[in-house]
Amino acid sequence: ERDHPGDSMTSLAFSYRLGLTTVSNSVHMVCATVVKLMMPRFLPIPSEETWKEVTKGFWDKWNFPNCLGAIDGKHVMIQAPPLSGSQYFNYKKTFSIVLLAVVDADYRFRIIQVGDYRRTS
Repeated sequence: ERDHPGDSMTSLAFSYRLGLTTVSNSVHMVCATVVKLMMPRFLPIPSEETWKEVTKGFWDKWNFPNCLGAIDGKHVMIQAPPLSGSQYFNYKKTFSIVLLAVVDADYRFRIIQVGDYRRTS
């Protein structure tokens, strides 16, 4: 059976002959479980010592002092949630959530924030 990277919920439901609600609930359940079980191991909350190592990495590798990370964000297009009005409507005239990430000097993710709408500071 082939994978469906980036498929819509509707496409997955059709491909596997499942109801849209079943697919949606399953995807959300799997994602929540992955976050719950894997985040503490693979993306733990940075400690003070971790931040010191990150700062040292930016100095040693890039000669950039006192840097806690490189940050960037991306709008991820979504289907607007029911009753959300214009909350998730962005400047590109699409509905989206914001993915925000901070990486260290070796491009390893240190912080990830997903789910905010509009612009995030």
